[in-house]
Amino acid sequence: MNMKYLLITGALFSSFAIADEAEVTSPVTENGIVKVEWQDPASYRDIKSSNELQSRFENRFFETITKNINKKAEKTLKPNQKLVMQVSDVDLAGDMRPTFGVTTGDLRVVKELYPPRMTFTYQILEGEQVIMAGDEKLTDMGFMQRLNRVNERPFQAETTMIDNWLTRTVAPQLNQAASN
Repeated sequence: MNMKYLLITGALFSSFAIADEAEVTSPVTENGIVKVEWQDPASYRDIKSSNELQSRFENRFFETITKNINKKAEKTLKPNQKLVMQVSDVDLAGDMRPTFGVTTGDLRVVKELYPPRMTFTYQILEGEQVIMAGDEKLTDMGFMQRLNRVNERPFQAETTMIDNWLTRTVAPQLNQAASN
């Protein structure tokens, strides 16, 4: 009987060890014409989960943001162009606050004082040729005025910040380059 428990315990601990070894330090997400490398997420300023397994929350964030960037990029870029990003820092809108046992997890308090921020480098490729590249350090200080409280989507503040960057920075430069 004791041998069964030892075998089960050993199997559980070995699976945890294998899971730790398989952890990816810089995950890459791709959706349509967008490819994003999330460089060392453990060092990001604030990508903390309030009530979800941290790795699951990070994967959901990475996939959702990449999908949302692709939606806007498909409207901004030409059909044969691709956006490649290397994200080096993320600070989600809001700040994590402890609940001191009232709930099982911490609570994200969203106020104007805690805007979303993202630091990344990017390249826009046409075929294999780089037609535009740069470094960005985005902060959306007015994100509270743009949040739609009736129809909140996950990571809406961060998505809107990147959408605005594509509209205000990338699109005009692409149009200017096309007219030259």
